[in-house]
Amino acid sequence: MTAINHVNHDVHQVAPTRYFVEGSGNAQFSNLHLAGAIVTVPLALIIITGWPWSWYPIVAALLALPAFAGYNVFYARLAPPLRPQKGLPGKNIEDYMTIKDDTLKMYKGKNKIPIETFFENYFEGRIDINGDMLELLEARYDWASFTWTLGQVKFFLTQWIPETLWHSKKQDEAQVRDHYDRGDDFYEAFLGPMMIYTSGVMTKKGERQSLEEIQQNKLDLVCKKIQLKQGDRMLDIGCGWGTLSVHAAKNGAKVTGVTLGKNQAAWGTRKAEEAGVAKDVNIMCMDYRDIPFQKYDKITCLEMAEHVGVLRFSTFLDQVREMLEDDGIFFLQIAGLRRAWQYEDLMWGLFMAKYVFPGADASCPLGWFIDKLESAGFEIESSETLGVHYSTTLYRWYANWMKNRASITAKYGDRWFRTWEYFLAYSTIVARQGSATVYQLVCHKNLNAFDRSQFIKAR
Repeated sequence: MTAINHVNHDVHQVAPTRYFVEGSGNAQFSNLHLAGAIVTVPLALIIITGWPWSWYPIVAALLALPAFAGYNVFYARLAPPLRPQKGLPGKNIEDYMTIKDDTLKMYKGKNKIPIETFFENYFEGRIDINGDMLELLEARYDWASFTWTLGQVKFFLTQWIPETLWHSKKQDEAQVRDHYDRGDDFYEAFLGPMMIYTSGVMTKKGERQSLEEIQQNKLDLVCKKIQLKQGDRMLDIGCGWGTLSVHAAKNGAKVTGVTLGKNQAAWGTRKAEEAGVAKDVNIMCMDYRDIPFQKYDKITCLEMAEHVGVLRFSTFLDQVREMLEDDGIFFLQIAGLRRAWQYEDLMWGLFMAKYVFPGADASCPLGWFIDKLESAGFEIESSETLGVHYSTTLYRWYANWMKNRASITAKYGDRWFRTWEYFLAYSTIVARQGSATVYQLVCHKNLNAFDRSQFIKAR
């Protein structure tokens, strides 16, 4: 593979918003109507077929998920946008893309294409875009509809739900290694030399900062928020390529990093050796559930807990609390979603679950995380929402990725390039507009004896 190109960004602080559109979703959605559909569909079937009423509970259980999916498909097609779509270019679909497959020729003029139909066929090369992906997606409400397709319903019922319910070690290992062990050069092509796959932090409004600068800001901010000091025993759960682990060790900590990615563990170990802190960094390749029990002064978890799953999240927090010293600090950075969702958000989430982060179903609204943390015996000292910072990070990742198109396509093929092109461009928009975000939560055990005054000087 040819050398990776890293962009020395002279770009806007945040990708500029072209058009403001508020789509349909939570504001018009009725849980009462949904419940009615789930109850009445099996009821109607019993009446029509003449089956005995004793069968109703079984029929209702079998039809609950199909009725749920069917209601969402129906409602997404009929619900009007929250606000009128003003200011869009009003162009025909042919101005945005070239459709090469005759089976898709019905999508022309003002006949919008479902977003899932677009990206699936774009990945396969049956559609080409006329210009830049980010610019295309900025005007998506001009040419795309955000309605459920048969493919999405099938994925939701047969893959997303089973994976959410199961989350076995074997499943998580297979998903993580398929994703993160694809090749370090694949990730370096957009992450840059620091190899940090989590949101950076902008520190100066109105000033252009490079990807490396905003990631360094984040590393420094994490260490400040956990009040890292010489000799601290630190556990970094989901350490990735070990950049934070190495940074913390350079600042005096004794760090244990944990990742399921074999390539990541090898990379992090090598970087610790190169930084001269190998004796203070131990990168272990294992499932978080297998971490040997030990007490730590500081525990960090940056954008890994999403992979734990909603059903195992409380157990995960119990494990963290057990390993944390009574006077220790737990830092959680985690991707989240807005509670007042729009159908566009769901379409993006299903894409992410299928192609980018399978099994990462514990992306939830902030209140959900706070409830789980407090129920596990933590007190939240501070909470910060960094969605716009994530957008700036993704904007830079996208620029890097586009710079390396030739080398990525040569080694990994056009489909992989197009998939990540769409992911990075759309996520830049999604994080900027609030569909998805990222939270930083600083926590400690909610004990009477905990010295809360220490946070006064930390500000």
